[in-house]
Amino acid sequence: MTPHPKIDAIVETYLSLADAEAPGLVEGLYLEGSAALGDYRPGTSDVDFVAVTAAEPPVEVLGRIHDRLGAHPFDGVYLTWDDLRRDPSDLEARPQAHAGRLNRRGGVNPITWHTLAHHGLTCRGPKPDELEIWNDPATLAAWTDGNLDSYWRRLVIRASRLASPWGLTCLGSYGAVWVVTGVARLHYTLATGEITSKAGAGRHALETFPERWHRVVNEALRLREEDAALPTVASAVSGLGDHFGTPRCSLYGSPFERRRDVLGFAEQAITAAHALYAAR
Repeated sequence: MTPHPKIDAIVETYLSLADAEAPGLVEGLYLEGSAALGDYRPGTSDVDFVAVTAAEPPVEVLGRIHDRLGAHPFDGVYLTWDDLRRDPSDLEARPQAHAGRLNRRGGVNPITWHTLAHHGLTCRGPKPDELEIWNDPATLAAWTDGNLDSYWRRLVIRASRLASPWGLTCLGSYGAVWVVTGVARLHYTLATGEITSKAGAGRHALETFPERWHRVVNEALRLREEDAALPTVASAVSGLGDHFGTPRCSLYGSPFERRRDVLGFAEQAITAAHALYAAR
């Protein structure tokens, strides 16, 4: 049983399609991400999975499965049982599903292994604590520290230009949630060695960062709880009512003011997280 009926339906549909297309191929199916971390929001959350096969699966078969699954928010990676015992940095790319499409050469990272080992929800196969799953805190910390710059700082630099895709995205509710909780999650991992959800990262930020940043963190938590922050134009337009509608829900007077704090907090959190890693 999963945390929400919507997840149950997606998992049941996926397994039915996989078993019809290739009986016996998917030997293990586990959920990670928000579903496993107790922060699933049916309006905005994807369902993140790890599917396990005995040997490297035929990508043509996987492609047909995900084509038939369609636009269900079921994103994840295909690994073998042997992969789970290995350092992901030693693996070549693995098949990965995202937004209804299969990428034959998707990337892998230690977050997946760590989340599966400590939080994974079993839909099929042995429970995670019955498996030998690779886990190395030093590698997890090094990857997290690198991701602060390879993804997040680059995003913040792009978003600092208002007339850019991320600059405009950060005016909306999706950008606020994605950036604030995203950098806070990495700070949490470097501070604790563990993985947390978006909401958990927000709570961590309130306990860790100066009061100067509490308003933007509380704003991200409010938007996360409302479960309506999507990366769509319609969602962005609808969110303007939070600032200018009656009643006014946002903690900010304008989206420009909020965007300023979103990017400012991100810079602060990235710098603080790097300091945590350097002090190890």
